[in-house]
Amino acid sequence: MTDKHTTPDGLVIVDKPSGFTSHDVVAKMRGIARTRRVGHAGTLDPMATGVLVLGVERATKLLGHLALTEKEYVGTVRLGQTTLTDDAEGEITGSTDASKVTREAVDAGIAELTGEIMQVPSKVSAIKINGVRSYKRAREGEEFEIPARPVTVSSFTVYDVREDTAEDGTPVLDLVVSVVCSSGTYIRALARDLGAGLGVGGHLTALRRTRVGPYKLESARTLEQLQEELTVMPVAEAAGAAFPRWDVDARRARLLTNGVRLEMPEEYAGAGAVAVFGPAGELLALVEDQRGKARSLGVFA
Repeated sequence: MTDKHTTPDGLVIVDKPSGFTSHDVVAKMRGIARTRRVGHAGTLDPMATGVLVLGVERATKLLGHLALTEKEYVGTVRLGQTTLTDDAEGEITGSTDASKVTREAVDAGIAELTGEIMQVPSKVSAIKINGVRSYKRAREGEEFEIPARPVTVSSFTVYDVREDTAEDGTPVLDLVVSVVCSSGTYIRALARDLGAGLGVGGHLTALRRTRVGPYKLESARTLEQLQEELTVMPVAEAAGAAFPRWDVDARRARLLTNGVRLEMPEEYAGAGAVAVFGPAGELLALVEDQRGKARSLGVFA
C-alpha cells in the first residue's frame, strides 16, 4: 500500500465506459490511486458512458454536495418499443408501429416533459423503497409502485429524427436528443414517458453524460488514460469550480478551523454549499448558511 501522503487528493473526472457500473469504476480507481478512499458523485447506468466524477482521499467530502448539481446528456430515444428497464439493457415488452408519429407530435410531447415535472423513476433503478433497492424488488417479481418525484428538465431538445426498422420488423423512430436536468432525473424515464404520451412506447438506446455541474467531457479521461497518468483536480480547484467562493482573512480562518461558527455574509444566504478559502488560497471548509451562521459541511484544513 502506498504511503497515504503520496496518494493524490482531489477529483478525478472519468469518461465511463459502457458496461461498467459506477461501483466498477470506483473499484478500478482504488487500484489506480492506491487508496480505499474513493467515491463517486451520483451514479451512471451501466449502459451509459461519459462524465463520472470521483473523489479521492479528502475530496470524498465534496461528493454528496456535487451530486446535487445540474447534469447534461446526449442520447437516443427509440419510439415504437418498450422494454422492462426503459433502456436497451432490458427485454422488449411491447412493439408498436411508430412511422406515423409526426415531428409536431414529438415536439408537443417533449414540451410536456420540459420544466418542473413529476417523474416516476424506472422500476429497475437504485431508488430505495422501504429500505430495499427498487431493482432488487423488480428482479424478485414483486409488484410495487414508486412515487413520482419532482425533477427539473431545463432543456430537452431533438437534434435528429431517423426512421428505422427494429429487429422484429416494427417501424421505429430514433430521436437524437440532448437533455439538461436536475439531479435525480432519469433520462430513460423521459424516453418511456415520451413514448407513452405518443401512444407507441419508447425506451433509451444510448446515453452519454457530457457534464456534471462545472465538470465537462473535455476534462474527462478514460480508465486507460488514467492508468497511464493519474490526472487529479486538486480539491481546492474542484471546490472553487463547483461552489460559491467565500474568502476569509487569517483571523476568521483560525476561528473557523477551531470550530467557531462564523457569521455568514448575506450574499450567501440560501446559496447551499459554499467553499471557504483562507488568505493563502487554501480550501478551509465547505459550509452552509444556518440562521446567519456558517454550519460546517466538511473541514479540509
